[in-house]
Amino acid sequence: MSTRDLLTLTKFRLSALVIVTTLVGFWLRAPRPLDVWLLIHTLIGSTLAAFGAAVFNQLMEIEPDSRMQRTADRPLPSGRVSPSAAFGLGWLLSAVALIHLVHRVNVESAALTALTLAVYLFIYTPLKRQSPTNTLVGAVSGALPPLIGWAGAAGASATPAPYFRWQLMLEPGAIYLFMLLFLWQLPHFLAINWMYRDEYRKGGFVMLANEDEHGARTSRHALAYAIATLLLMIYPVYAGAASAAWFLPPALLLSGWLCWLALRFNRQPERITARKLFFCTLAYLPLILIVSVIAWKR
Repeated sequence: MSTRDLLTLTKFRLSALVIVTTLVGFWLRAPRPLDVWLLIHTLIGSTLAAFGAAVFNQLMEIEPDSRMQRTADRPLPSGRVSPSAAFGLGWLLSAVALIHLVHRVNVESAALTALTLAVYLFIYTPLKRQSPTNTLVGAVSGALPPLIGWAGAAGASATPAPYFRWQLMLEPGAIYLFMLLFLWQLPHFLAINWMYRDEYRKGGFVMLANEDEHGARTSRHALAYAIATLLLMIYPVYAGAASAAWFLPPALLLSGWLCWLALRFNRQPERITARKLFFCTLAYLPLILIVSVIAWKR
């Protein structure tokens, strides 16, 4: 297996998003001084899990990938990598990830990683060929990695009970990060879906934009989620987790930019406006995460 095929099979660029969001989740919750080794172990576990999920996802979609021009040259549909080799690699990566997190970080981060794998592989991936609600389910699995980092920063439980600390998931920072990633993904993927709706139809995927030739429905949904993202910016300040002076001005400006391009896509549902919205989402996430890190209260 070549290095290029390995990078494609593990969706290295997409997995980088998991690494970044896990890092931010850990950073925002971690006490100071920072436990560098705990951070490294958390990132190792989440990264291996992301690689494993990517391998299994492509293993489950060999046939539809072979029918789409942009995915036909992937290692599995092209025949450069055998399904048995990919299956073994996927199991190895996923198993090592979960074992590593349990032993080196904590059970909460391992459980959230297992949940991410389960939602992504056993609900989202099969649902892509059954219902357009798959986008919402996929957004859930994509919003869990920052919680892995958030839970990982808590370290091991000091006492035997409670075994699983549910309260970590209910902290304002955890809620904010989950909702940010969930809402951000929807305009991002809706723009992609509409631009490549012919490809998705060829692959047999049931997506919201498949029969939306004029883009009215897709752009309306994208605008609604962009507005929800804008409203979310109030929450961390309201919850006392972020400084109003440092967070609100840039956060509202960035989210307003996202809403403006979503509105343009809604008013003129064309490939050029969808493309601009897509590129906006690519810039929006790293910028809003940087703002969050700068303005976060400890």
